[in-house]
Amino acid sequence: MTRLEQVYKEKVVPELLKEYGYKSAMEIPRLVKISLNIGLGQASQNSKLIEAAADELTAIAGQKAVVTTAKKSIAQFKLREGMPVGTRVTLRDDAMWDFYDKLVSFALPRVRDFRGVPDRGFDGRGNFTMGIKEHTIFPELDIDKVELTKGMNITVCTTAKTDKESKTLLALLGMPFKK
Repeated sequence: MTRLEQVYKEKVVPELLKEYGYKSAMEIPRLVKISLNIGLGQASQNSKLIEAAADELTAIAGQKAVVTTAKKSIAQFKLREGMPVGTRVTLRDDAMWDFYDKLVSFALPRVRDFRGVPDRGFDGRGNFTMGIKEHTIFPELDIDKVELTKGMNITVCTTAKTDKESKTLLALLGMPFKK
C-alpha cells in the first residue's frame, strides 16, 4: 500500500463520510485511473520528437507510453491517417497513487509563479483534467537532455457522482486548488 493510499483510507474516507453522509462504503468516491497525454503537432514532420516524448513520458509515469496515431487525414495540417501525433499512458492501482503523490508533492510546487490549480477542469461527472505547460517540472527528467519542452494533459478519473464531491476528494488528497 502506498503512502497516499494509506492517507486516503485513514483520513480522507472518514472526512468524506462525515461531510456527505454516505450510507454504503461503496458510495465513497475514490480514484480509478490517471491518464497522461502529450500531443505533438510537429511530430508528423520529425519522428525523433515522438520517440523522445514517449521516452520522457515513460520516465515520468514509470510505465511504458503508447504512441497515438491520427484517425483521420487533414490536408491543412499535412496529416495523414496513421501518422504518429502524440503519446499517452494510463495509470491504475499503485502506479496511479505513486504518480498522484509525486504530482501534488513534488511537481506542482516546481511550477513557476504557482498560485494553485484552477478548478474549472471538472467535466460534470466527477473527473478532473488539468494541463501543464512544461513537462520538465517532474524530477525524473534531466532538463539538459530535453530538446523541446512539451505540454501535458493529466486526467484524474474518480467514482464521484458530482464535481463537488470530486473536488473535495482531490483537495483532501492534497491537490492545491485556487482559493
